[in-house]
Amino acid sequence: MFMFSRLFSLLPSARVLLNPGQLRVLVRRSEFGLIAVAALVGALSGLAIAGMSFVSQEMHRAIFELGGGERLSSATDINRLAILLAPICGGALLGLLFLILRRWRKKPMVDPIEANALHGGRLSLTDSILVAIQNLVSNGFGASVGLEAGYTQLSSGIASKIGLLLQLRRSDLRILVGCGASGAIAAAFNAPLTGAFYAFELIIGTYTIMSLTPVVVSALVATIVTRLFYGEEFLIDVGDFGAVVPADYLPAILLGAFCAGGGILLMKGVTFVEETARKSSLSPAFRPAIGGILIGLLGLVDQQVMAAGHGALHLNLSQNPTIPALLAILALKSLASAVSIGSGFRGGLFFASLFMGALLGKIFAYSAPYIFAHATLTPVIYAVVGMSAMAVAVIGGPLTMTFLALEITGDFPITVLALAAVITSSLTVRNTFGYSFATWRFHLRGESIRSAHDVGWIRNLTVERMMRSDIRTAPISMSIEQFRNDFPLGSTQRVILVDDAEKYAGMVLLPDIYAAPTEDAAEKPTLASFVKYKNDVLLRSMNARQAAAIFDRLEAEALAVVNNQVERKVVGQLSESHTLRRYAEELDRRRREVSGEI
Repeated sequence: MFMFSRLFSLLPSARVLLNPGQLRVLVRRSEFGLIAVAALVGALSGLAIAGMSFVSQEMHRAIFELGGGERLSSATDINRLAILLAPICGGALLGLLFLILRRWRKKPMVDPIEANALHGGRLSLTDSILVAIQNLVSNGFGASVGLEAGYTQLSSGIASKIGLLLQLRRSDLRILVGCGASGAIAAAFNAPLTGAFYAFELIIGTYTIMSLTPVVVSALVATIVTRLFYGEEFLIDVGDFGAVVPADYLPAILLGAFCAGGGILLMKGVTFVEETARKSSLSPAFRPAIGGILIGLLGLVDQQVMAAGHGALHLNLSQNPTIPALLAILALKSLASAVSIGSGFRGGLFFASLFMGALLGKIFAYSAPYIFAHATLTPVIYAVVGMSAMAVAVIGGPLTMTFLALEITGDFPITVLALAAVITSSLTVRNTFGYSFATWRFHLRGESIRSAHDVGWIRNLTVERMMRSDIRTAPISMSIEQFRNDFPLGSTQRVILVDDAEKYAGMVLLPDIYAAPTEDAAEKPTLASFVKYKNDVLLRSMNARQAAAIFDRLEAEALAVVNNQVERKVVGQLSESHTLRRYAEELDRRRREVSGEI
């Protein structure tokens, strides 16, 4: 009886969780409500990652006839015809999907970083599912891409959909999208800390006390759910490793610099393939199939280049290949990854960068003992260090990759060694290249965002939203006397002048007009002689930051707003003081949202 009474006492709480309106109130009034939603997001993320991984492995088994427990990149006795033809067929299927989506989905797909930076966490679940399907097709047919992009896209899309259904405010929605991404990465690598800091550094763009608990809870729940289905299958097993000595730090720092160079070359390689394909006469629908031919040929040389490379990573960590063999695999994997992404296959470079970093770390450990005589240069240790350093060069997130080293090895000295390499790699890339892979692609599209920091509100705070439309205008041909009659002193501060075609012709200040002598002057002045800012205007689409920069450059108190630079029809007026006040108000609002005051 006690059990039944306890169950009935919990029913009101269950009704609250099932009622979106009441749950929204709970989330806004209490941290525990957001934590509960984050736990739900983590559970759904874990299920999504488990489902995608299962589908990918089943596709590999069916297409390449793998045995039980075998990984595509490390399997033995695979049909060589399947290695050649599978990427081509996958590319053709992606091309068909592209043709269908081009007619059906007109807007470009938004990823979690862009959603949090520009759209306040708004992410289309339909687009996220489509990206996940494309990623599965790419990986399942053997293209050299990982599933992490699909993992984070789908999980973040689910989180954003839940947040939109609950009508969460902008800051909470951005945190929830971060919860989805943290759950995805945590489940993908069985690494909750890695997933949490992936969200902080790459998806949310900042760390706050308010976001800590929801993000960590989501990562933990996603990891637990995925392990219920897959056990230890997501673990990266580095085997036995030696001890770290103080003399290892200098080689690790140098390895970090090498990994930074390798990451930059990889990103440049992807861009080169994309630009080559774009400049060719090939339709985007045919590019993946052409890329599939090259991937198939590379797979015939060494199948370790296929798919993400989980099996190949473990194979190279457990064995001791020669330096030429490691160099060959590194070159082939780099080329295959660049061709896969550049030709239109969907996926990311997260795991590929880990694999290539491990190869580079081993090459470094084998080739540098004559330079660093007192260092241990244990190949496995430097493979782990290389993984973190290469991944931070490509993906970004120094603490993310440092915690990945910690959760892979469970060894603090190796983690500190990895941290030294990660900092070196990150600093080198930031000062020589300036972008991670995701932000580099935004740059190529013409976007100015460098991270997931919320800059979307700045773009939404446009001149059109801030300007006054009740403006005073006068024709530039009007005489001074007539102007004084129409605009008495004190009636307004400034008047906008237009020409005979109603185009903007400049701005005059009333004090200047009334201070000018007209009766005793040899030549009577005209309005044109008092015009200011003749060629300087604001556009409606400009944001507050751009407007403030123009005010500062011109040292102007107010400027006219025109519809465009061609027609130059006056639509309003904006003052510097109002712009700065509105900008300061929005900044304060974002600060209070982050601190939890609203």
